[in-house]
Parts: sequence; structure tokens; C-alpha cells
Amino acid sequence: MHIAPYDNRNQPIIGASHPHVPLVYFNIIKLQRGESFVSTVTGYETCIVPATGTIDVRTGGQLFAAIGNRRQTVWNGEPEAVYVSTGATAEITCQSATAEIFVAGALFDTVFPPFAILARDIDPIQYGSDETKTHRKIKHILGSKYHDKVGRLLVSELYTVGTGGWSGFPSHKHDTNRLPLETHHDEVYNFRFNPPHGSGLQMLQREDGKPGDAYHLVDGSTMVIDKGYHPCCVLPGYQMYYFTILAGETQRSLVQYFQPSHADQIETIPGIKDMIAKFK
Repeated sequence: MHIAPYDNRNQPIIGASHPHVPLVYFNIIKLQRGESFVSTVTGYETCIVPATGTIDVRTGGQLFAAIGNRRQTVWNGEPEAVYVSTGATAEITCQSATAEIFVAGALFDTVFPPFAILARDIDPIQYGSDETKTHRKIKHILGSKYHDKVGRLLVSELYTVGTGGWSGFPSHKHDTNRLPLETHHDEVYNFRFNPPHGSGLQMLQREDGKPGDAYHLVDGSTMVIDKGYHPCCVLPGYQMYYFTILAGETQRSLVQYFQPSHADQIETIPGIKDMIAKFK
């Protein structure tokens, strides 16, 4: 399911109990200096990530000040974030001229304490190659290093390296709980392009061997991944970024099932096994 960019007026793009991805919550908040927004998502743990701008976040009796250092685009610096306990209220206040803030959430009933993720805490990995058209970098915001502090939520930023190429390949899915082969994780993406008039393509093949669907991605597109194999690509001459939210049904660690017809290409892509391990 593709959601074209629109002015959501600080209201959830993917609300609680969404019919396609009930495990995920997603909002985009836009503020100007001095403005505040109060975020409360009953039944969901959340992670507040300024895409651009600097914010203060007050939650759980704590103040997390000056979060975020990217002034213009997601390509200008490292991400920072605040983890917010399940169902807790978070007051977000803009400290820069403007701020665009992602709020990512996962359905979870246990309460963990809030904490900040600073630029020095980000867990990056780069893999692929120009030759295989799969060169990209992942910046894990809430990655595997936080398994003892977070319930079911995984949050990361994915960048194509260079211009053009594929991401999410070899094609994989994670829509069924059948360990040790696969876990059920709902997933939501929000895309950005550099320059912004660039675009890309999201494939969604729900069954192996049968035709699927393709969606035209533009700057600000949101993709809802409920089931099926889902590689994506960007046009030559442009860079692509996507903010990724993964929410597990029964566990936080992600186990991807690679499409049998393409799985052998895992052996051709440099560093991809390290990337897979980072999500577990």
C-alpha cells in the first residue's frame, strides 16, 4: 500500500490498530521555533526522531534537551532520537527555526524507561557494491544493541550509496511466524530523494512465482509493507533515503526469509550477511 505525500497536519499517517499494519504507528510532526506538540500513543512504545531540526523532549519526568543536529535534510548529519515508554506522554518542543519529526511506534504492553540516542550511539553498517547495484548504508537508531531496553520496535535509516541502484535485495519477506525461518514484522517506510525531484520504485510481490505490484515513489512517499517480498530502487542520478519502522509480533529480532528464486544472490553481495545479522 502506497500513501502519497500530503499535509497530515501532525496527525498520524499510520494510526494505532491500522488495518494493514496493526503492529506499527507512524506520525510526522512539523513545528516552528517555540511550538510544542504532545504525543501519546496508548499501547505503543515510540521513538521520536527529528528528520531535521533540533527539539527538546520531555517524558517520564525527564528532559532530553537539544536532540537533533540536521538543519536542512536527512543527508546533513547523523540521526538522534528519544525512546518513549509504552503509552507515555511526550512533549516535543522545537528549538530550531523549524523541525520535522518522525514518531515511530510498535505495539507493546511492557513499560521500559525512556532514554536518548545521540549521534555517537548510532550503529551504522555499509554493504553491497556498485557492481551489484546494491550499495547502501544503514544507520540503526534502535537496533540490536538495545534489545534489553526496548520491546518490539526497530528503527533505522537506509541510504543508497552513490546514485541509482537497488535496496532490499535479494527480495525477502517477514510476514509469518515460523521460526527459525522467519518472523512476522509489520513494516512502514517514509522515503526522501536527493535532489527532491528524484523518484524510485517499490515492488511488492505477495506470492513467489506470481506477478506483484509496483508503486511510484516520490519525496515524502510512505509505504506500508504488510506481507510479501519488497525490494525497491532509485532512478540513476539520484540518492534515496528511507526511514524504516519494524514492529515484531512475538519478538524484536527480525528473521528475514529470502525469496527462493533470488536467495543465491546473497553470496554475490559484499557484506550482506553482516547486514542481516544487525537486525537479529
